[in-house]
Amino acid sequence: MLDIEKIKFDEKGLVPAIVVDNKTKKVLTLAYMNKESLKITMEKKLTCFYSRSRKELWLKGETSGNYQHVVSITADCDYDALVVVVEKDGPACHLGTDSCFNNRVYENEELKEFSYEALFELIKGRKTDKKEGSYTTYLFEKGLDKILKKVGEECTEVIIAAKAQDKKETIYEIADLCYHTLVLMIEAGISLDDIFSELSSRHVIDHKIKQEKMTK
Repeated sequence: MLDIEKIKFDEKGLVPAIVVDNKTKKVLTLAYMNKESLKITMEKKLTCFYSRSRKELWLKGETSGNYQHVVSITADCDYDALVVVVEKDGPACHLGTDSCFNNRVYENEELKEFSYEALFELIKGRKTDKKEGSYTTYLFEKGLDKILKKVGEECTEVIIAAKAQDKKETIYEIADLCYHTLVLMIEAGISLDDIFSELSSRHVIDHKIKQEKMTK
């Protein structure tokens, strides 16, 4: 572990802290810490920053309830910047959004990386802002029964393709199932964070079971 005395705070006694979501790896915010707030962060395992405008410490979530539980803190090669990985209880931005970084300046479509989060938001948009001719909008208009029917059909298609040991077809059908499952999640009010949290809790349980078996 790095001694925090090695951290190079600037002339104002501050160091920039880039906060990243542990599940999605999305950058949530950029804030600043002084030595005291960094110590509090490590002691409480909750992010604590220094407000340059108010010139005081502030524990994230103290008033909003949107605490950020610290997973790890890593310094860069020059020891003058920090990356803080967190599990968050709610929106990171004071505007109520998931992240402070929402105003895209430029994006190279050729190198744009696929993400479940982007697909989820795209599908969600087809429910709130209906688009004529959109299959996704059609599913939402037909309602839960239609969506459930499609999920069931895609499950069957996955089984048939896998049983036939047709890898290409199995991949295709699994992709269809993933898409229809996302539609179902949105219709049911289930977020990706809900699923990630459930999977994460199962990982912890599985790890504990493995540890118990090793000690027997």
